[in-house]
Amino acid sequence: MSTTEKIIGIMGAIPEEINGVIALLQHQEKTVIGQRTYYTGTINNQKVVVVYSRIGKVAAATTVSTLLLRFNIDELIFTGVAGAIHPDLRVGDIVVGTSLVQHDMNAFPLFPIHEIPLLGISAFLADEAAVKKAEAAIDHLLDQQHLHQLISKEELMAFGIEHPKRYSGLIASGDQFFHQHQQKVNLQHHLGDVLCVEMEGAAVAQVCYEFGVPFTVIRTISDEANESSTIDFQRFIQKVSSCYSIEVIQQLIPMKKAL
Repeated sequence: MSTTEKIIGIMGAIPEEINGVIALLQHQEKTVIGQRTYYTGTINNQKVVVVYSRIGKVAAATTVSTLLLRFNIDELIFTGVAGAIHPDLRVGDIVVGTSLVQHDMNAFPLFPIHEIPLLGISAFLADEAAVKKAEAAIDHLLDQQHLHQLISKEELMAFGIEHPKRYSGLIASGDQFFHQHQQKVNLQHHLGDVLCVEMEGAAVAQVCYEFGVPFTVIRTISDEANESSTIDFQRFIQKVSSCYSIEVIQQLIPMKKAL
């Protein structure tokens, strides 16, 4: 009896976050839907669909909905950058989202702050097994010997990256780029245990939750979500976080035997 082969969707918000992943594809084909290009193919003999969603919750939700309805993905991996909120996080650290919340969702007093109306929940929980796989892949990446094989000492030093760490916990998403310290203070007041902030993850998590599909959101800390947030942002993505993404994806998708 034959079974349908698993298909993994891989997303990033901007081209620089996933161009390296697209380069890994074998048997690559392109499909344009809704002003987005979906790249199908295989990585390590595993069927995948790779796409960049553009920035923001609506763009991300639209893109993952297409992945689910048109390409029938069975699992979603989102990779990209984020701003640090927790004081322990530094540029170059990596966060795995165990739960995700939309920090700008506020239908109070009709519903509690952050709660998604009619769903009755505010935080979307990631699949535990998927989280553990991501943690193992990131720990492998951040091993000092391995890391220095991937990224030059000069590039790491340029961003003050010495001993990057992996964290797991709450990620906050919203249609707002954090570039002032007061924004961090306000977010910590409402979500005291939040690790980092970005603009897509919780929207992706909500769609996956409603369709019953496991998701993994992995975020590299690119800035401190304050007045220095735009310094060398593009260079960081190109030289550091894109390398992270390529390596983590390859670890998350181990080589399968060809059929």
